[in-house]
Amino acid sequence: MVDLTYWLVFFSAALALNLSPGPDLIYILSRSVAHGRRVGLASAAGVCTGAFVHVLAASIGLSAILSTSATAFTVVKYLGAAYLIYLGIQSLRSAGATFNVAKDSETDVSLWKAFRQGVLIDVLNPKVAVFFMAFLPQFVRPGHGSEPLQLVMLGTLVICVAIVVEACFVLVASKATNFFRANPTASLWLDRSLGSVLIGLGIRLALSEQRR
Repeated sequence: MVDLTYWLVFFSAALALNLSPGPDLIYILSRSVAHGRRVGLASAAGVCTGAFVHVLAASIGLSAILSTSATAFTVVKYLGAAYLIYLGIQSLRSAGATFNVAKDSETDVSLWKAFRQGVLIDVLNPKVAVFFMAFLPQFVRPGHGSEPLQLVMLGTLVICVAIVVEACFVLVASKATNFFRANPTASLWLDRSLGSVLIGLGIRLALSEQRR
């Protein structure tokens, strides 16, 4: 019964956290709408890979550096903010071209590029590192094996939940692709909205403070 309660709490928290909107989810949705299911899934795979980097860092204590070192946190924070703002500006400059694509353009978009950008969005967000460092240790249980291995296992389970959640978002968002191909005005305003949101998230990240 104790184990059942433990896992219910853990998976409920993991699900709630993965449903929360953030730069990674916005990136996945925009790629899915713009270029279809395959590119959206590649983007999600990149985001999850970036998250796994943070899980490994948390398991060996590297995340502690970000949570205790103001300099390290600031450097990574500004790199991540600059990247989000760059993506936002690119979206604003596209004048709707992002979502107004030809029917066969899904295969023209590099899956590797979508994957790589997803990795960078997650890796360059120090708040993700601090999150894993704060969240995962709460579920480490004495007497259940090596603490680093438990952290890796728990972090991997959080990412597995993320894969399911993000795949569902991709499938739903990709259904909107045809609508935006047929409505250039809607494409333009969605591009502007996406660009504004990404820039806003970048500014928010740049202004965020380190929490210990």
